Amino acid sequence: MRTTLTPEQINAYRGNGFLFFPDLLTADEVEELETAVLEAISTMGKNKIADGLEWIEGDGFYDKVFTQRMNLWRINDTVKRYTRATELGQMAARLAGVDAMRIWCDQALIKEPFANPTAYHLDNPFWSFHSHDSISIWIALDDATLENGCMWFLPGSHKMAGFEITPIGMDMNGIFEAYPQMAGIDPVPVPMKAGDCSFHNGLVAHGAGPNMTRGRRMAMTAAFMPDGSTFNGEQNILPDDYFNSLAPGDLLNNDNQNPLV
Repeated sequence: MRTTLTPEQINAYRGNGFLFFPDLLTADEVEELETAVLEAISTMGKNKIADGLEWIEGDGFYDKVFTQRMNLWRINDTVKRYTRATELGQMAARLAGVDAMRIWCDQALIKEPFANPTAYHLDNPFWSFHSHDSISIWIALDDATLENGCMWFLPGSHKMAGFEITPIGMDMNGIFEAYPQMAGIDPVPVPMKAGDCSFHNGLVAHGAGPNMTRGRRMAMTAAFMPDGSTFNGEQNILPDDYFNSLAPGDLLNNDNQNPLV
């Protein structure tokens, strides 16, 4: 795993709200992680969240955007070794300029052949904490191309965004109803080869095109929460018993649910 960041990369991330980082994983590491992800998914059936809430995959538009499975680190030790790697937590903390990160969740995101597009959206408003410094890593386990649905970003949009939830719907431009100023930003595609990754701020607008090919586009992601973040009242992926024990403003410092990385 290659994890060295330069000052130029850190500055680019903070200015744009995202960073393309090539060659994070070797070919052998890609194969190992991909195998582990598929093994974990095979045990979950149609439930999207491992070892927690029940969220059953349906047959609507969003369900055909990608196959989505979350918190695989809780059921697969190999996935855990990657998505909870100290090196990744340190990279995320350096990019965000915070002391330490906790894992919020991980997600396998697989655009199946001919999958629907992913509308532009923000991540952090959906989560159970609000932070200008939350960050996700998106690791390509297959080549991600313009044809099969690579990521697109609106550079600098994290500086315009708030914490209002904007649904991920069928309209690619739905986010502009809440943030019309973002419509003036030229989108940037980020194709990747397997083993490359990107980091993106939880408030940067991003999306992905449809998969126009007969092959899949598989990625593994992890979202990180700055240590010291507090509960905002949203349940998101929190198990019922933990969610019901919280009041807005409580520290989200449960080392079983969201350990330090």
